Amino acid sequence: MSEEPDPPRLDIVDFRRGALPRAIVVEPTIEPYVNGLALRELAREVELAPATASGERKLAGSYAGVPRYNDILWPSRHFLGEPEPSWFEDGDTVLLGCECGEWGCWPLTAKVEVTDALVTWSGFRNGHRDWDLSGLGPYVFDRDQYERALGK
Repeated sequence: MSEEPDPPRLDIVDFRRGALPRAIVVEPTIEPYVNGLALRELAREVELAPATASGERKLAGSYAGVPRYNDILWPSRHFLGEPEPSWFEDGDTVLLGCECGEWGCWPLTAKVEVTDALVTWSGFRNGHRDWDLSGLGPYVFDRDQYERALGK
């Protein structure tokens, strides 16, 4: 009698509202958290080695939430595989932007795949460095939990 394999452990996502000071105004942002940890911190852990090797240690994880001017929360489908904005123009989704408040200055992107039951983030890339980010993710979320986190 063979045993059924355990189902894969699902990750938990949260989209937290934040703010970036910009000149005389404060710009609202959206920042993803995975399993209670800021995605920018998870990226920092993976980016630290290649950033240090290239003499750019300070750049590792220097992301911030994406400004909401792109209207990226529900009902937008940005985080549901229909990205707005995209950096590489190959279906990538910008998940984080730069600390300066301009998402295109230092974007972190991933491929977002959506099925009836799951949402997966994989293939993370930085918009300006060819760093190996294969240690980041993939993250697999229950679609219902994911959509609730988006505010649907």
